[in-house]
Amino acid sequence: MRIYNSYFLSCFILTLLPLANLWAEDADLAAKTAIVHAGDEPVATPAATKAPTARVNSRAAIYTTIDGQKVEGWLAWPAGKEMGSTPGLIVIHEWWGLNENIKQTSERLAAEGYVTLAVDLYRGETAEIPKTAMKLMQSLNAEAEAGVGNLAAAYDYLHNTMGLEKVGIVGWCLGGRWSLLASLELPENIDATVIYYGGVTNDKQQLATLQMPILGHFASKDPIVPPDTVIAFRDALNELGKDANVYIYPDTKHAFANPSGLSYNADAAEQAWLRTTGFLKKNLQ
Repeated sequence: MRIYNSYFLSCFILTLLPLANLWAEDADLAAKTAIVHAGDEPVATPAATKAPTARVNSRAAIYTTIDGQKVEGWLAWPAGKEMGSTPGLIVIHEWWGLNENIKQTSERLAAEGYVTLAVDLYRGETAEIPKTAMKLMQSLNAEAEAGVGNLAAAYDYLHNTMGLEKVGIVGWCLGGRWSLLASLELPENIDATVIYYGGVTNDKQQLATLQMPILGHFASKDPIVPPDTVIAFRDALNELGKDANVYIYPDTKHAFANPSGLSYNADAAEQAWLRTTGFLKKNLQ
Protein backbone atom coordinates (compact mmCIF):
# COMPACT_ATOMS: atom_id res chain seq x y z
CA MET A 1 0.00 0.00 0.00
CA ARG A 2 1.25 3.50 -0.81
CA ILE A 3 0.56 6.80 0.95
CA TYR A 4 -0.96 8.97 -1.73
CA ASN A 5 0.88 12.18 -0.79
CA SER A 6 4.31 10.94 -1.93
CA TYR A 7 2.93 9.34 -5.08
CA PHE A 8 0.70 12.22 -6.03
CA LEU A 9 3.14 15.03 -5.29
CA SER A 10 6.05 13.39 -7.05
CA CYS A 11 4.12 12.57 -10.24
CA PHE A 12 1.19 14.95 -10.67
CA ILE A 13 1.60 18.19 -8.70
CA LEU A 14 2.56 20.10 -11.86
CA THR A 15 -0.80 19.28 -13.43
CA LEU A 16 -2.93 20.90 -10.73
CA LEU A 17 -2.96 24.48 -11.98
CA PRO A 18 -4.51 23.76 -15.42
CA LEU A 19 -7.53 22.25 -13.65
CA ALA A 20 -8.19 25.19 -11.35
CA ASN A 21 -11.02 26.48 -13.57
CA LEU A 22 -12.73 23.08 -13.60
CA TRP A 23 -12.59 22.88 -9.82
CA ALA A 24 -13.98 26.39 -9.53
CA GLU A 25 -17.11 25.22 -11.33
CA ASP A 26 -17.82 22.56 -8.69
CA ALA A 27 -19.72 24.86 -6.31
CA ASP A 28 -22.28 25.66 -9.02
CA LEU A 29 -22.56 21.99 -9.98
CA ALA A 30 -23.12 21.03 -6.35
CA ALA A 31 -26.00 23.49 -6.02
CA LYS A 32 -27.62 22.25 -9.24
CA THR A 33 -27.16 18.62 -8.17
CA ALA A 34 -28.88 19.30 -4.85
CA ILE A 35 -31.91 20.78 -6.63
CA VAL A 36 -32.24 17.86 -9.06
CA HIS A 37 -31.86 15.27 -6.30
CA ALA A 38 -34.06 17.12 -3.78
CA GLY A 39 -36.68 14.34 -3.62
CA ASP A 40 -34.36 11.46 -4.44
CA GLU A 41 -33.31 8.44 -2.36
CA PRO A 42 -30.35 6.04 -2.68
CA VAL A 43 -32.56 3.07 -3.50
CA ALA A 44 -31.06 0.21 -5.49
CA THR A 45 -31.89 0.18 -9.20
CA PRO A 46 -31.50 -2.69 -11.71
CA ALA A 47 -28.04 -1.28 -12.48
CA ALA A 48 -27.01 -2.62 -9.07
CA THR A 49 -29.35 -5.53 -8.45
CA LYS A 50 -28.97 -7.31 -11.79
CA ALA A 51 -26.84 -10.40 -11.21
CA PRO A 52 -23.31 -10.49 -12.66
CA THR A 53 -22.97 -12.54 -15.83
CA ALA A 54 -20.24 -14.67 -14.23
CA ARG A 55 -19.08 -15.57 -10.74
CA VAL A 56 -16.87 -12.98 -9.06
CA ASN A 57 -14.83 -12.69 -5.88
CA SER A 58 -14.86 -9.47 -3.87
CA ARG A 59 -13.47 -7.98 -0.69
CA ALA A 60 -12.66 -4.69 1.00
CA ALA A 61 -9.26 -3.27 0.09
CA ILE A 62 -7.26 -0.46 1.66
CA TYR A 63 -5.67 1.27 -1.32
CA THR A 64 -4.22 4.47 0.17
CA THR A 65 -3.84 6.67 3.22
CA ILE A 66 -4.92 10.32 3.30
CA ASP A 67 -4.01 12.56 6.24
CA GLY A 68 -3.21 9.46 8.29
CA GLN A 69 -6.60 7.87 7.55
CA LYS A 70 -6.74 4.56 5.68
CA VAL A 71 -9.07 4.66 2.68
CA GLU A 72 -10.97 1.47 1.96
CA GLY A 73 -12.49 0.63 -1.41
CA TRP A 74 -14.25 -2.45 -2.77
CA LEU A 75 -12.20 -4.82 -4.91
CA ALA A 76 -13.85 -7.37 -7.23
CA TRP A 77 -12.50 -9.73 -9.89
CA PRO A 78 -13.65 -12.67 -12.03
CA ALA A 79 -13.52 -15.94 -10.11
CA GLY A 80 -10.94 -18.38 -11.36
CA LYS A 81 -8.79 -15.81 -13.15
CA GLU A 82 -5.33 -14.58 -12.27
CA MET A 83 -5.77 -10.94 -11.36
CA GLY A 84 -2.45 -9.92 -12.92
CA SER A 85 -3.65 -10.95 -16.38
CA THR A 86 -6.91 -8.96 -16.14
CA PRO A 87 -7.40 -5.25 -16.97
CA GLY A 88 -8.24 -2.90 -14.12
CA LEU A 89 -11.18 -0.52 -13.77
CA ILE A 90 -11.54 2.35 -11.31
CA VAL A 91 -15.23 2.71 -10.37
CA ILE A 92 -16.37 6.06 -8.93
CA HIS A 93 -19.55 6.39 -6.91
CA GLU A 94 -22.31 8.95 -7.37
CA TRP A 95 -23.02 11.63 -4.80
CA TRP A 96 -24.45 9.12 -2.29
CA GLY A 97 -20.99 7.66 -1.69
CA LEU A 98 -19.58 4.15 -1.78
CA ASN A 99 -22.73 2.28 -0.80
CA GLU A 100 -23.78 -1.33 -1.38
CA ASN A 101 -25.37 -0.44 -4.71
CA ILE A 102 -22.05 0.79 -6.11
CA LYS A 103 -20.26 -2.27 -4.73
CA GLN A 104 -22.75 -4.54 -6.49
CA THR A 105 -22.39 -2.62 -9.73
CA SER A 106 -18.62 -2.89 -9.53
CA GLU A 107 -19.05 -6.66 -9.16
CA ARG A 108 -21.29 -6.68 -12.22
CA LEU A 109 -18.51 -4.90 -14.14
CA ALA A 110 -15.92 -7.32 -12.76
CA ALA A 111 -17.89 -10.20 -14.27
CA GLU A 112 -17.25 -8.63 -17.68
CA GLY A 113 -13.54 -9.36 -17.25
CA TYR A 114 -11.99 -6.69 -15.00
CA VAL A 115 -10.42 -6.19 -11.63
CA THR A 116 -12.61 -3.37 -10.36
CA LEU A 117 -11.74 -1.04 -7.53
CA ALA A 118 -14.73 0.97 -6.33
CA VAL A 119 -13.08 3.95 -4.68
CA ASP A 120 -14.28 5.99 -1.72
CA LEU A 121 -13.96 9.72 -2.30
CA TYR A 122 -15.93 10.40 0.90
CA ARG A 123 -13.49 8.36 3.00
CA GLY A 124 -15.90 6.20 4.98
CA GLU A 125 -19.09 8.26 4.82
CA THR A 126 -22.25 7.68 2.80
CA ALA A 127 -25.55 9.53 2.51
CA GLU A 128 -29.15 8.39 2.86
CA ILE A 129 -30.75 11.78 2.26
CA PRO A 130 -29.94 14.57 -0.24
CA LYS A 131 -28.97 17.05 2.49
CA THR A 132 -26.17 14.79 3.70
CA ALA A 133 -25.05 13.99 0.16
CA MET A 134 -24.84 17.72 -0.57
CA LYS A 135 -22.56 18.29 2.43
CA LEU A 136 -20.31 15.39 1.47
CA MET A 137 -20.08 16.61 -2.11
CA GLN A 138 -19.21 20.14 -0.95
CA SER A 139 -16.51 18.79 1.37
CA LEU A 140 -15.01 16.80 -1.48
CA ASN A 141 -15.03 19.84 -3.77
CA ALA A 142 -13.33 21.90 -1.05
CA GLU A 143 -10.51 19.34 -0.94
CA ALA A 144 -10.17 18.77 -4.66
CA GLU A 145 -6.45 18.00 -4.53
CA ALA A 146 -7.09 15.21 -2.02
CA GLY A 147 -9.84 13.85 -4.29
CA VAL A 148 -7.54 13.70 -7.30
CA GLY A 149 -4.81 12.21 -5.12
CA ASN A 150 -7.29 9.56 -4.01
CA LEU A 151 -7.91 8.56 -7.63
CA ALA A 152 -4.21 8.71 -8.50
CA ALA A 153 -3.61 6.29 -5.64
CA ALA A 154 -6.35 3.99 -6.95
CA TYR A 155 -4.57 3.88 -10.29
CA ASP A 156 -1.27 3.23 -8.52
CA TYR A 157 -2.85 0.39 -6.54
CA LEU A 158 -4.22 -1.34 -9.63
CA HIS A 159 -1.30 -0.70 -11.98
CA ASN A 160 1.74 -0.92 -9.71
CA THR A 161 0.69 -2.81 -6.57
CA MET A 162 -1.48 -5.36 -8.40
CA GLY A 163 0.50 -5.28 -11.63
CA LEU A 164 -2.39 -4.64 -14.03
CA GLU A 165 -1.17 -3.43 -17.41
CA LYS A 166 -4.27 -1.51 -18.52
CA VAL A 167 -6.58 0.54 -16.30
CA GLY A 168 -9.83 2.28 -17.26
CA ILE A 169 -12.15 4.51 -15.27
CA VAL A 170 -15.93 4.92 -15.01
CA GLY A 171 -18.19 7.07 -12.83
CA TRP A 172 -21.80 8.22 -12.47
CA CYS A 173 -23.02 11.74 -11.72
CA LEU A 174 -20.43 13.12 -9.26
CA GLY A 175 -18.32 10.12 -10.25
CA GLY A 176 -18.62 11.04 -13.93
CA ARG A 177 -17.20 14.46 -13.13
CA TRP A 178 -14.30 12.90 -11.28
CA SER A 179 -13.76 10.37 -14.04
CA LEU A 180 -12.96 13.29 -16.33
CA LEU A 181 -10.83 15.06 -13.71
CA ALA A 182 -8.77 11.93 -13.11
CA SER A 183 -8.31 11.46 -16.85
CA LEU A 184 -7.07 15.03 -17.19
CA GLU A 185 -4.65 14.41 -14.32
CA LEU A 186 -3.46 11.05 -15.67
CA PRO A 187 -3.67 11.40 -19.44
CA GLU A 188 -0.78 9.03 -20.11
CA ASN A 189 -1.98 6.42 -17.61
CA ILE A 190 -5.73 5.94 -17.93
CA ASP A 191 -6.47 3.70 -20.92
CA ALA A 192 -10.23 4.27 -21.31
CA THR A 193 -12.66 6.77 -19.78
CA VAL A 194 -16.43 6.46 -19.29
CA ILE A 195 -18.43 9.47 -18.10
CA TYR A 196 -22.06 9.13 -17.01
CA TYR A 197 -23.61 12.67 -16.98
CA GLY A 198 -20.74 14.24 -15.06
CA GLY A 199 -19.83 17.89 -15.39
CA VAL A 200 -17.69 18.49 -18.49
CA THR A 201 -15.83 21.33 -20.19
CA ASN A 202 -15.22 22.54 -23.72
CA ASP A 203 -11.85 24.09 -22.85
CA LYS A 204 -9.65 22.80 -25.66
CA GLN A 205 -6.43 23.60 -23.82
CA GLN A 206 -7.47 21.24 -21.03
CA LEU A 207 -9.03 18.59 -23.26
CA ALA A 208 -6.01 18.53 -25.57
CA THR A 209 -4.05 16.56 -22.96
CA LEU A 210 -6.44 13.58 -23.11
CA GLN A 211 -4.91 10.57 -24.86
CA MET A 212 -7.37 7.78 -24.05
CA PRO A 213 -10.62 6.88 -25.86
CA ILE A 214 -13.65 8.47 -24.21
CA LEU A 215 -17.28 7.40 -23.92
CA GLY A 216 -19.93 9.75 -22.57
CA HIS A 217 -23.57 9.15 -21.59
CA PHE A 218 -25.78 12.18 -20.99
CA ALA A 219 -29.47 12.95 -20.48
CA SER A 220 -31.61 15.14 -22.73
CA LYS A 221 -33.45 16.67 -19.76
CA ASP A 222 -30.58 17.45 -17.39
CA PRO A 223 -30.28 20.93 -15.83
CA ILE A 224 -26.97 19.96 -14.21
CA VAL A 225 -25.21 19.07 -17.45
CA PRO A 226 -27.57 20.41 -20.15
CA PRO A 227 -27.39 19.24 -23.77
CA ASP A 228 -25.77 22.50 -24.93
CA THR A 229 -22.87 21.86 -22.56
CA VAL A 230 -22.58 18.26 -23.72
CA ILE A 231 -22.62 19.25 -27.40
CA ALA A 232 -19.89 21.83 -26.78
CA PHE A 233 -17.81 19.16 -25.00
CA ARG A 234 -18.36 16.69 -27.85
CA ASP A 235 -17.55 19.27 -30.53
CA ALA A 236 -14.35 20.29 -28.75
CA LEU A 237 -13.20 16.67 -28.56
CA ASN A 238 -14.03 16.13 -32.23
CA GLU A 239 -12.18 19.27 -33.30
CA LEU A 240 -9.16 18.07 -31.33
CA GLY A 241 -9.31 14.73 -33.14
CA LYS A 242 -9.92 12.74 -29.97
CA ASP A 243 -11.29 9.20 -30.00
CA ALA A 244 -14.62 10.09 -28.39
CA ASN A 245 -18.21 8.92 -28.58
CA VAL A 246 -20.67 11.11 -26.69
CA TYR A 247 -24.36 10.18 -26.55
CA ILE A 248 -27.40 12.16 -25.42
CA TYR A 249 -30.32 9.85 -24.59
CA PRO A 250 -33.81 11.13 -25.55
CA ASP A 251 -36.45 11.66 -22.86
CA THR A 252 -34.07 10.95 -19.97
CA LYS A 253 -33.29 12.81 -16.77
CA HIS A 254 -30.04 13.20 -14.90
CA ALA A 255 -29.04 9.93 -13.18
CA PHE A 256 -31.02 7.77 -15.62
CA ALA A 257 -28.52 4.91 -15.22
CA ASN A 258 -27.42 5.42 -11.60
CA PRO A 259 -27.00 2.33 -9.40
CA SER A 260 -28.95 4.35 -6.77
CA GLY A 261 -31.84 6.74 -7.27
CA LEU A 262 -35.38 7.34 -8.49
CA SER A 263 -34.64 8.64 -12.01
CA TYR A 264 -33.69 5.27 -13.48
CA ASN A 265 -34.69 4.72 -17.10
CA ALA A 266 -34.43 1.02 -17.90
CA ASP A 267 -34.19 1.27 -21.68
CA ALA A 268 -31.61 4.05 -21.75
CA ALA A 269 -29.63 2.48 -18.90
CA GLU A 270 -29.44 -0.85 -20.72
CA GLN A 271 -28.34 0.81 -23.96
CA ALA A 272 -25.67 2.76 -22.07
CA TRP A 273 -24.53 -0.42 -20.31
CA LEU A 274 -24.11 -2.30 -23.59
CA ARG A 275 -22.19 0.60 -25.06
CA THR A 276 -20.01 0.79 -21.96
CA THR A 277 -19.16 -2.90 -21.86
CA GLY A 278 -18.45 -2.95 -25.60
CA PHE A 279 -16.25 0.14 -25.31
CA LEU A 280 -14.28 -1.26 -22.37
CA LYS A 281 -13.81 -4.62 -24.07
CA LYS A 282 -12.49 -2.96 -27.21
CA ASN A 283 -10.05 -0.68 -25.39
CA LEU A 284 -8.94 -2.67 -22.34
CA GLN A 285 -9.12 -6.36 -23.19
